Amino acid sequence: MAETAHRPHPTPAFYWAVAGFLAVVTGIEIAIPGISALDSVKVPLLWFLAIVKFATVVSIFMHLRYDKKLYRPLFLFGAIGAIPLFVVVLLTMDAF
Repeated sequence: MAETAHRPHPTPAFYWAVAGFLAVVTGIEIAIPGISALDSVKVPLLWFLAIVKFATVVSIFMHLRYDKKLYRPLFLFGAIGAIPLFVVVLLTMDAF
């Protein structure tokens, strides 16, 4: 059986650094609604920050970065497929 090369897992210090990054991004997300100069770009900016946090958590804390490459497209297929499902559910509940 052939051995597959795996990346070494990060140290606890790396996880703490990622947690600090996520805390800073969360702080920015909390501050954005109070800044009136950003009124025209608040929603896109908050969406962008949410996507950055999602990608960080999925790739590092869920270990997708260190697993087989096949798992990434499978995860993305499910995540992207959840969006139309969510919209359909909202439409059936007259949420729009």
